[in-house]
Amino acid sequence: MQLNIMQSDTATLSMLQQGNEEVFESVFKQHFNNLHAYAFTILKDAVSAEEVVQSLFLKLWEKKDVLTIQTSLKSYLYRATYNDCMNILKHLQVRQRHQDHVSYFHDRTSENASSRLQENELKNELQKAINLLPEKCRTIFQMSRFEELKYQEIADQLDISIKTVENQMGKALKILRHALADYLPLLVYCLLKLFLGQ
Repeated sequence: MQLNIMQSDTATLSMLQQGNEEVFESVFKQHFNNLHAYAFTILKDAVSAEEVVQSLFLKLWEKKDVLTIQTSLKSYLYRATYNDCMNILKHLQVRQRHQDHVSYFHDRTSENASSRLQENELKNELQKAINLLPEKCRTIFQMSRFEELKYQEIADQLDISIKTVENQMGKALKILRHALADYLPLLVYCLLKLFLGQ
């Protein structure tokens, strides 16, 4: 593919295409600093800007015999620098979105795992506390809380008065409150989650 260029660059690009290292070095020295400064204004990072410009000159040398340039060499170099900088910025944005996505789900997973661990710990402690209840008191509490029976239904099934059910429930809650005092904040948290349907 022949170079299609403005007349003023014809000789330079012709020699460049023929592999003239002195011409290439001259072009490099003439444009490197300005291209680096230009890339820096876009990327705001000196190292990345230098890498872009060095990579551009490397491609220019490697593809010198198949390169098509429709404008001046200077215009071509600036346009290529701009495009390469834009590609880097797009890549960084994609990578940042991916990192944010991964970080978000990692945090959610860690939070859920921590919540499950706390809830399991609470369940174990609750079961221990329930086992501390006197047998009759424990039976009434379990029928009320786990079987979701009303006080009257419990009284009917156990053939006792509602007043007895109320007293035994009060006793059970007092014992459990004392036994689970250290877990009260966690208990409130779990109840709130249950209440909010989360």
